[in-house]
Amino acid sequence: MNQIDDFFRSRLDQMIDLRKPLAVLATHIPWQELEASVAHRFARQVRTGKEIADVDLFGPTVAVVGGVISNAGRPRLPMRLMISLLYLKHTFNESDEGVCERWSETPVWQYFSGQEYFEDRLPCDPSAISRFRGLLGEEGVEELLVQTIMVGMKLGLIERRALETVIVDSTVQSKAVAHPTDSRLLEAAREKLAAAAKAHGICLKQSYAKEGRDLARKAGRYAHAKQYRRMHKTIRRQRTILGRLARDIERSKTVLAQSIQQTLDPLLSRAHWIAEQSRRKKTTKGRDKIYSWHAPEVECIGKGKARTPYEFGVKVGIVTTLRGNLIVGVRSFPGNPYDGHTLVEALEQSSILLQDTGVKPKTVYADLGYRGVDAEIPEYALKHRGKFKRLTPKEQQLLKRRQAIEPVIGHLKSDHGMNRCHLKGQIGDAIHAVLCAAGFNMKWLLRQIAQKGIRPFFTHYFLAWIWQRIQKLSLWGELPRQKSWPQIAGNPA
Repeated sequence: MNQIDDFFRSRLDQMIDLRKPLAVLATHIPWQELEASVAHRFARQVRTGKEIADVDLFGPTVAVVGGVISNAGRPRLPMRLMISLLYLKHTFNESDEGVCERWSETPVWQYFSGQEYFEDRLPCDPSAISRFRGLLGEEGVEELLVQTIMVGMKLGLIERRALETVIVDSTVQSKAVAHPTDSRLLEAAREKLAAAAKAHGICLKQSYAKEGRDLARKAGRYAHAKQYRRMHKTIRRQRTILGRLARDIERSKTVLAQSIQQTLDPLLSRAHWIAEQSRRKKTTKGRDKIYSWHAPEVECIGKGKARTPYEFGVKVGIVTTLRGNLIVGVRSFPGNPYDGHTLVEALEQSSILLQDTGVKPKTVYADLGYRGVDAEIPEYALKHRGKFKRLTPKEQQLLKRRQAIEPVIGHLKSDHGMNRCHLKGQIGDAIHAVLCAAGFNMKWLLRQIAQKGIRPFFTHYFLAWIWQRIQKLSLWGELPRQKSWPQIAGNPA
């Protein structure tokens, strides 16, 4: 019955213009190789049974649960569909929900995803994209970035020697957190502790819900009016009620199960540290501040900007080609290290990503933040403004292109979602940075395909086959040979 229905439907390749850059790119990406490179991350995990205490007719016993894998349930969605959704999401700066909605309305996107017929429905639940991204991990999304580089080389959009000279710079990938203030953090800690106590059945003497909201509101008003004495008095009261709530939970948790106590201990520790850091105002040596309750990995990074002197997120190192501005490496660096200390790992990652191309970066152009680390990278030639007098005239000219990485960073943030990371934890920061770079490279490929006029893969080879047949015909044997096939049909490179 489905075959009869499809007989009366128009195929997507008959509905769209196959010369569109996204349709052309869909025929040049090696989907099977990409799926094979990440398939091992989706192998079914062996689940062992869990022993729990049970009671039967003969008394207490031990039962094993969770060890049987059921064959019921919906099968996984096609790998190409999920990979293409990640590509499209960061290429066009959409959310998980937005990319699903736009996919259901755009035939070219469905053709890029491997669909044969137009589907007026959502491709999947938006939460499936989140789970798929988590299963890929940092290594999996790096494969997506590698394929964008390989496609650019196979199409001749970037030369092999262009990969030998790179630019390195760092930026801050901001986390999706509110601006941290002592008052807001103390109120968030109070709310989370009260919610955790209620979830585990702990009866509190007082939750301070109404007073906590009023104190947070007063502290904001006093800060706006520059009445700092009143503001500090309000914050002291917030610390007092947070301490009372934490001590009440600590007294009550002793009668709870060991597993519940292990769940509450990290929350209590985090609440005590927030109260302590608001009291001291200075960072304790060897221990970082907490700037967000739900994202304790966030760091305060100052890059010397006039409009944003401090940014809250993680430092990201970016490696681009000097010619072409194609991203060949991106990596997050937790702990806010000095820029020069990130150079070794950034170049190591770019070398690994480029190993399939047979090319390795040799010359690195950077700003003055990377000076003094030549001994750590003996196999690379580091060029920066501090060595200007020792550079050759050609190297001095190329050094002026170091600033070309700045607009790349700007486009990563404004057009591909690096300005705000919503993924959880340090692994979420790493995955998001690589996916933003893959989205930038995809947009770069689409732009280059539109400029060069590259034909679809199957169209080019079909026309090439026709041209070869014409040349073999004796009737056309006297055709002028100086005009080769690429000059007549359009060079795909």
